Amino acid sequence: MNISPARITKVLPDSIGAEIGFDVGDAIVSINGMRPRDLIDYQFLCADEVLELEVLDEKGKTHQIEIEKDYDEDLGLEFETALFDGLIQCNNRCPFCFIDQQPPDKRSSLYFKDDDYRLSFLYGSYLTLTNLSQREWDRIEQMRLSPLYVSVHATEPEVRIRLLKNQRAGEILQHIKWFQERRLQIHAQVVVCPGINDGVHLEQTLRDLASFHTGDLPTVASVAVVPVGLTRFRPQEDELVPVTREKAREVIFQVRKFQQELKQNSGSNCVWLADEWFLIAGEELPCEAEYEDYPQIDNGVGSIRLFIKQFLKTARELLPKKVENRKLTWVVGNAVEQAFQPLVKQLNAVSGLSVNMLALSSDYWGQDISVTGLLTGHDLILKLQGVDLGDGILLPSVMLKHGELIFLDDKTVEEVESSLNVKIFPVANVEELIEICIK
Repeated sequence: MNISPARITKVLPDSIGAEIGFDVGDAIVSINGMRPRDLIDYQFLCADEVLELEVLDEKGKTHQIEIEKDYDEDLGLEFETALFDGLIQCNNRCPFCFIDQQPPDKRSSLYFKDDDYRLSFLYGSYLTLTNLSQREWDRIEQMRLSPLYVSVHATEPEVRIRLLKNQRAGEILQHIKWFQERRLQIHAQVVVCPGINDGVHLEQTLRDLASFHTGDLPTVASVAVVPVGLTRFRPQEDELVPVTREKAREVIFQVRKFQQELKQNSGSNCVWLADEWFLIAGEELPCEAEYEDYPQIDNGVGSIRLFIKQFLKTARELLPKKVENRKLTWVVGNAVEQAFQPLVKQLNAVSGLSVNMLALSSDYWGQDISVTGLLTGHDLILKLQGVDLGDGILLPSVMLKHGELIFLDDKTVEEVESSLNVKIFPVANVEELIEICIK
């Protein structure tokens, strides 16, 4: 296995790394004689009080460095990637895979199909468990890498094999039992594809997963039920159909009935509906209390309700009665248009402030209903050309590549600003949104 040195991209100020003199571009080859395969190894090896590092500087010169520190004290270094030995590629051919529903000739990173348990442990990305070698299963057990996030989709072997196009997919219940025997946890997701894993199949899947939600450390900590998302670039032979308003209402009714049964039998719930179901169905979002501690927030379960809660709290603290005259356009996906109307009303209650929310669908992906994170530079240029956008656009940063000003269609924020002749303000959270409105 080819393990590349861990290349440093940032040295935090006032850290051990800064004190020693690490520079961006330096790379760690080994720690106490061991070559770290990934960020997990790096964190484990750095937990010692005495570290002997082999470091390669930008000019290719090797240095031996000894560090004495407190146990578990961090070095304050950030790296180019979390995986120093490369990505574990996905060998499934799921028809609903977003990677296969993109146009060709975009940036190469958009086409990486990962099924890597390390990214699941570190960042909560979902994996199928079909691509793991025995060596990786052993490492999960030895290093207690828990919880992992698992795309289950169906527990009946023939249905899951049909969805993943992989014979190993039928072993999912044995895999979950493996976690149970070792007292390790997973968070599960079920992407509902109408006509394939809905109806009685969804019922069976939820019952099977809920049977592992028992004891003081439930093996299945939570389950997110998510609607399949389709784009106009998907393969025509994929046998998928979009989720209609009627199907969304049917799934909401089915899952809520099961949730009530769970609460009556065990007093707790482990199954959650993604916000998108309610947006597609045109129904009111569940109240905040229903989400408990938001166990599937990164899967779009309760994210809108939590955003509204944070907005109302921050608005009370930060919004003044009056600001200098300022007109802004807040761009969101049309899926959240109804839910966000009260927030716009509260912003516009500030004297001098005018915020116009434009809720867009995505022409780029060919969707009638779009979540904010899937809007592209193409959509903004197409839909906002000739519109009075005021002093600038409030742009949720979920539309952009993490850490960069690039949309999913490879257009840059600068290109869109130039096309629309307007300033764009990327906003990562409620505080940034409100501060840009009032400053």
